[in-house]
Amino acid sequence: MEYYLVKWKGWPDSTNTWEPLQNLKCPLLLQQFSNDKHNYISQVNKGKAISLKDNNKALKPAIAEYIVKKAKQRIALQRWQDELNRRKNHKGMIFVENTVDLEGPPSDFYYINEYKPAPGISLVNEATFGCSCTDCFFEKCCPAEAGVLLAYNKNQQIKIPPGTPIYECNSRCQCGPDCPNRIVQKGTQYSLCIFRTSNGCGWGVKTLVKIKRMSFVMEYVGEVITSEEAERRGQLYDNKGITYLFDLDYESDEFTVDAARYGNVSHFVNHSCDPNLQVFNVFIDNLDTRLPRIALFSTRTINAGEELTFDYQMKGSGDISSDSVDHSPAKKRVRTVCKCGAVTCRGYLN
Repeated sequence: MEYYLVKWKGWPDSTNTWEPLQNLKCPLLLQQFSNDKHNYISQVNKGKAISLKDNNKALKPAIAEYIVKKAKQRIALQRWQDELNRRKNHKGMIFVENTVDLEGPPSDFYYINEYKPAPGISLVNEATFGCSCTDCFFEKCCPAEAGVLLAYNKNQQIKIPPGTPIYECNSRCQCGPDCPNRIVQKGTQYSLCIFRTSNGCGWGVKTLVKIKRMSFVMEYVGEVITSEEAERRGQLYDNKGITYLFDLDYESDEFTVDAARYGNVSHFVNHSCDPNLQVFNVFIDNLDTRLPRIALFSTRTINAGEELTFDYQMKGSGDISSDSVDHSPAKKRVRTVCKCGAVTCRGYLN
């Protein structure tokens, strides 16, 4: 008869008991146990013609250790997923998945929904004027006041070229929440999954639903720091092979967004030299051109299950630059190898 060592929920390990199969009313846990066991044996015996049938009277210690670690990881990731969904303020749900390795939640990452100014930096999130339109689609609205075109069509898709700023209606405007010029401020509408990649790129983000082309997907948020501080941090990040700095260089290069410790789902979006997301500068309540919000829009239809990517060297102006994300003008730095796999891959992230 098969017995299973059971950890009872809410009780210490000292109360664990061995139970026969007929006592266990947890089919999902048993299936996970079986899958974890099978996956471990498959990994160990990769490339070998060997039966997966286990004729031993007891699990080998290495297999048992892996199953326990995998179970603990599953619990930790579920708790992290719950925390992310408590903290986010947008409609789309956040899911977490790791079927690749034993990596758990990041230890030094804090989820935020908007820019977090570093000490000494002031973000004035109060517009000085707003529109009085009854229909912002047809009247002289906020974009016209700023000298640009309305960014969206009636299907809520972006219609302006990269490099053109987006001016949305703000808190002083008399239009309501259903105004067609309020898109980015409503946050992510799609359910997304933070998942462990199998190609060595760490965590990534995939969409769980189909996303139409030219649609708003997410904002890039983080800690707003000075360019001088960004230069200092950039040297440290380069040595670690990580890339989270995004220069706010729409009109000047005074400030940078650092999403290394503070960020949202965009923290986990990987780079691609052939991306499916495009960067746009957005102004809503803060009209300071030194501090645009960074929005990511789909460049094409993105199918459910597809990974989301943007070009880390893409500027909000629409240009490719060697000094737009985690970079500074040509200084000798450790170069991070690109693993995007695109036909047009440039070879390096920076």
